[in-house]
Amino acid sequence: MQKSRLFVLLSALLVMAFVVGACAVPAAQAPAASTSGGQAASAANPVTLTWAVWGSPEEVASHQAVADVFTKEHPEIKIEIWSQPWNDYFTKIKTLWASGDAKSIPDVAFLWPTPSYAAQGVLENLDPYIEKSGYKIDDYWPGLLESAKFDGHVYGFPRDIDVGVLYYNKDIFKEAGVDLPTDKWTWDDLLAAAEKLTKKDANGKVTRYALAMEGGKYDKWVNQNGGALLDDMRNPSKCTMADQPAMDAIKFFTGMMDKGYAMRDADLSAAGGDQAVFQSGQAAMIIQNTSRVSAFNAAKMNYDVQVVPIPKGGKRFNAAGGAAWVMSAGSDNKDAAWTFISWLQSTGGGEKVYTDRGEIFPALQSTANEDFLKQDQPPTNRQAVVTEASASGVGGFGYFPDWDELNSSIMSPATSKLWSGEGKPEDILPEMCKQVDQFLKDKGYPKS
Repeated sequence: MQKSRLFVLLSALLVMAFVVGACAVPAAQAPAASTSGGQAASAANPVTLTWAVWGSPEEVASHQAVADVFTKEHPEIKIEIWSQPWNDYFTKIKTLWASGDAKSIPDVAFLWPTPSYAAQGVLENLDPYIEKSGYKIDDYWPGLLESAKFDGHVYGFPRDIDVGVLYYNKDIFKEAGVDLPTDKWTWDDLLAAAEKLTKKDANGKVTRYALAMEGGKYDKWVNQNGGALLDDMRNPSKCTMADQPAMDAIKFFTGMMDKGYAMRDADLSAAGGDQAVFQSGQAAMIIQNTSRVSAFNAAKMNYDVQVVPIPKGGKRFNAAGGAAWVMSAGSDNKDAAWTFISWLQSTGGGEKVYTDRGEIFPALQSTANEDFLKQDQPPTNRQAVVTEASASGVGGFGYFPDWDELNSSIMSPATSKLWSGEGKPEDILPEMCKQVDQFLKDKGYPKS
């Protein structure tokens, strides 16, 4: 009984001492709210976040401009950019995560594909932050957020969406006497125009192609035609590229190459890519995302964009994907990292800055409507980009951890043979599907 009374007395004295001590601290020296890592965050004592990005010096300079806007609004957080060229980025960032050193691990990173890294446990599940802050995820384009999910949980926010539209050179169309593309164009209309836009010399060598499109974008044709790459893009059991809808779509694309209407991948690469051939007039049309707009505007090209033609009875389709901002599970500053990520992915924050700089088509529909559509510069038909984005969905790539390995080791090498003319779709696709099916079986798909 006496020990109990003594304990109560001592506890009361300790509480009084704590209260008196706390009151003795001057207001100016009172600690600021701490982050998950326990650091005091204030303008005088900012938390430092490491932000990992890839890109050229010009791209990194753009990221720095975004960071400067953020830190002006949030002086309690300092941003240090860690950058690497694309070819080195993923190898080196994996090394940082493997080190387990919180001081080296980036707090926030630009990443693709998110599910593969989430499966390795190096990324923070953002669901609790979304729920606590009331962050609106319904502002993203249809299906887009799926590309940054794993096991049903959100692990990242895509910065933009890879919207493929048809760029066309107005001067070449006029010279060839071809009416400008409309949103009613079908594959048949595209072929008819391609025949007139293509130029060949006396020896039959193509001197101007109607279309330049990277072979890796073939999923657009397949899905437009009602086909699919796999039976389930989240938990597949088999390849469906040898099925008739997909087969016919691939034949359509390879047929354009065989006729000399569309450039083969090797020729496109050797000529400097679609941006180079479009600017030089070597191709009258390209199918690409909005990343080319700045260059074409700087070159003062007479061009515009339109939705990509679809087959009769087909549908519009755009693969809902884009590299995402993610948070490292090993970050010491998770609250500050969330503040930064949620700002990056806000209409009044990073989304607006990147969009206004002409570098992205935003992941958020509100930013597209409030900023992208209102920009007073080419292309004139910006609505075409919005229309394609609205048709986005699952189907352009896999949403499971082994997709990258499957695509790079089997699907991409096989389809590359088609783009180079080394074989016919009816021969290559069935064989490719056999290999895909075996890969999926070996990896234990479909997962229960």
